[in-house]
Amino acid sequence: MYYTFSIYDTLSRTKKKFRPISGEKIRIFVCGPTVYDYSHIGHARTYVVFDAFAKYLWLKGFEVQYIQNITNIDDKIIDRAQKLNQDFFQLAKTFETEYRNDMENLGIDSVDKYAPATNYMAQIIDQIERLIEKQYAYETTDGIYYDISKFPQYGKLSGRTSEEAEDGVSRIDESVNKRNKGDFALWKFRKPEEPYWPSPWGDGRPGWHIEDTAITETEFGPQYDIHGSARDLIFPHHESEIAQMEAVSGKTPLVNYWMHTGFLTVNGERMSKSLGNFITIREFLKKHSKYALRLLILSSHYRSPIDYKESAIVQAESNISTVEQFYFAICKIKEGASYYDMHSKFAEKYRERFYSELDDDFNTPKALAVIFELIRDVNSLISDKKMGRGEAYSVSSFLNDANLILGIFDPKKRADIPAEIISLTNKREQLRKSRNWKDADKIRSEVEKMGYTIEDAESGPKVKPARKNRTPEN
Repeated sequence: MYYTFSIYDTLSRTKKKFRPISGEKIRIFVCGPTVYDYSHIGHARTYVVFDAFAKYLWLKGFEVQYIQNITNIDDKIIDRAQKLNQDFFQLAKTFETEYRNDMENLGIDSVDKYAPATNYMAQIIDQIERLIEKQYAYETTDGIYYDISKFPQYGKLSGRTSEEAEDGVSRIDESVNKRNKGDFALWKFRKPEEPYWPSPWGDGRPGWHIEDTAITETEFGPQYDIHGSARDLIFPHHESEIAQMEAVSGKTPLVNYWMHTGFLTVNGERMSKSLGNFITIREFLKKHSKYALRLLILSSHYRSPIDYKESAIVQAESNISTVEQFYFAICKIKEGASYYDMHSKFAEKYRERFYSELDDDFNTPKALAVIFELIRDVNSLISDKKMGRGEAYSVSSFLNDANLILGIFDPKKRADIPAEIISLTNKREQLRKSRNWKDADKIRSEVEKMGYTIEDAESGPKVKPARKNRTPEN
C-alpha cells in the first residue's frame, strides 16, 4: 500500500506521514450540520474538501469509511421551531432533507453514512453513564456536566490554557451550579414545551458534544484515523470530544489526524444575515454551476481562508469552460484509437506530479496548476499536429481520474465546437505566444466569420458559438 502522503495534524501542529490504524481501511468522521436552516457556501467549503479528499484516498487504493453526523436536536433547532410554531422533529427533518439535496447537487457523494444524533440516544446515555461511573461527570439541578478539572489535557487541541478554555465554555453552557466555569453539558434536563428522552437521571436531551463521540464509538470504536471539520469547531467542540472519549476509553489519541478547513468570507467580511451577504447553497446553484463552486473551493488550500467574490466565480466558470473544451478536443482526437495506442504513457509525468501535490497535505491548488499546465502544453502539440490518438487517450484517462477526485467539469457533456475551430484557436494561441499579433488577429477574424468567438484567459483561450444578433426594438 502507498503510504507516502502527509497530512497536517492540528493536534501535533505538524505535517505527519499518514499511517492507517487498520491495514488498508481509513475511517473518517466529519462534523455535519445542525439542521435548523438552509446550508450555506461556508458549509460547502468544508464538505467539498472532504468529498474530494475521500475520493483521493479511494483512488489511492484505500477502503474508505466516511461518516457524517447530523445534529438534529439542539438549542438552535428548538429556538427556530418555537419561533415558527413548528414541530421540532419535523423542522429538523425538513432541513436535513434540504441539506442532503444540497450535497447531491454539489456532486458530494462520498459519504457512506449520515448519522442523525437522535438515532444514537441509547449510546449517548450509555456513554454518559460510564463518564459518571469514572467520576468525570456529575449531576446538577439542570443536567449532567463534564468536570474538566478531571481531564488535565483539556485545551491540548486548541492550545488554550485552562483559564482560556473555561472562559470559552462558560458562555456556551451557562449554569450557576457547575463546579468549574469550563464544565460542559452532557445531558440537559427537560424544560417545558421542549423535546425530551427518558434517562436514568430524568427526562431530557443530550448536549452538543456527546453526540459525536457516541456515534464514532459505535461506528468506529474508541479510536479512528481522521476527524475533519471547519476550524471554528476546534474549540470547544472537538476539545470536548477528546475529553469525553479518551476519559471513557482510557486510550489516547482519540484521532490520529485532525484536519480543519479555513474560513470563508464574502467580499472580505464574515458571512451573516445581518450584513446581507449570507449565500445559501441553493441560492448559489440558481445562478452558477456546482463546478464553479467546487473549483473556487479547491483553488485554495483547505487550511487557508477563502474570500468569495462574484468576480472569482466568473473566473472559475471561464476556467471550467477551458478544461471542458480541452477535454472534448482530446476526446475527438482519441476516437478510434486502437488497443495498442491506449498504452501510451504521455500523461504519466503530469499524473505523477498531480498526485505528488495531493500527497503533500492535499494541496489541491498546486494539483490544479498541473492540470492547466498540461492543457497549455498539449494545446501546443495539437496546434502543431503532434498529438496522436494514443497520447490523447493517455491525457483523457488522466483528466478523468483527476476529475473523479475534484469534480470540476462534466465529462458526459459533448461540445459542439468543430475540430477545425479548435485547431485554429490553438494555432492562434501559438501566434500570440510568439507575439505575432497580426496573424493572430487574422485567425480571430476567420473564426468569427465561421460563427464562433474566442475569449482569452490566463488559463488558455475559450471558444464558443457567437451569439446571434437580436433585431433592435423600435
